[in-house]
Amino acid sequence: MRFSNFDEVLARAASHPRPRRAAVAGAADPHVIEAVLDAKRRRIAEPVLVGNPGEIAALLAKYNEKADAFTIVPAAGQAGCGQTAVELVRDGRADFLMKGFVETRDLLRPLVKRENGLNLGRTISHMAFLQVPGIDHLLVITDGGMVIHPSLEEKRDILHNAFELLGRIGYENPAAAAVCAVEHPDSKMPETLDASRLAAMNREGQLTGGEVWGPISYDLAMSAEIARIKHYDCPRCGDFDILLSHDMACGNILAKSLILNAGALMAGLVVGAKVPVVLNSRGSSAAEKVLSLALAAVSAENREGGAL
Repeated sequence: MRFSNFDEVLARAASHPRPRRAAVAGAADPHVIEAVLDAKRRRIAEPVLVGNPGEIAALLAKYNEKADAFTIVPAAGQAGCGQTAVELVRDGRADFLMKGFVETRDLLRPLVKRENGLNLGRTISHMAFLQVPGIDHLLVITDGGMVIHPSLEEKRDILHNAFELLGRIGYENPAAAAVCAVEHPDSKMPETLDASRLAAMNREGQLTGGEVWGPISYDLAMSAEIARIKHYDCPRCGDFDILLSHDMACGNILAKSLILNAGALMAGLVVGAKVPVVLNSRGSSAAEKVLSLALAAVSAENREGGAL
């Protein structure tokens, strides 16, 4: 199966008999509180609010919510909030993480510390899920938010992360296009050499969990008709689940172009650890945060008892 739109993601998250628990690092933020309250009302996720209890209670009161109806875990400072949130997940008191009013590094540092038990030893990467008008399924762009200039090995990890998460939420044999400007290897374009090698790794069983095609240009990846005209033999053209970006700038620009100029909706997750992380920018809307919470909740469905 695959998700056609975010309504399906929201329905799946709300269908679970026990909403997944989000450890919110630095919850004393009005934008974050607005999003987690919406998610709680929809039974998408149950927030575990980490930070200054007085500040959190005051924010909840502004939304006519009583603090004693929530789990609030005291933590001092941004680094303390990040560490405490990670410990909650590690100890089975929460199912995934959400960044609130803390610096990104203050959440990711404890996430990747081996002593905290959530590090898988892989590159941490970002997956942007987009609902794009005219496309009949959610499109993933990775990585447009974490790894600035990924090496070949890091790109392999980025694809591994994407395949693993999609497999966990029910996708069967997802397909990734290693997007370049051209569809043939060219020594003057290193990204095409990486794309060719990644596709070879996939064929040779060194990268499993889905299909990798590349190098392939964006137009061929997105249009079976253009691929036919240009004699590019790939059965997944026009139907890819994942677009692998050469670097963060390319992925970021592509995602923002689809959002601003094509009317796409986006949700995002940081992946590569034992649990997903909702890590939206401060400028993200409450609606985008709720969609990201729903994705995280769905991907954390099988975490009970420590299983992924």
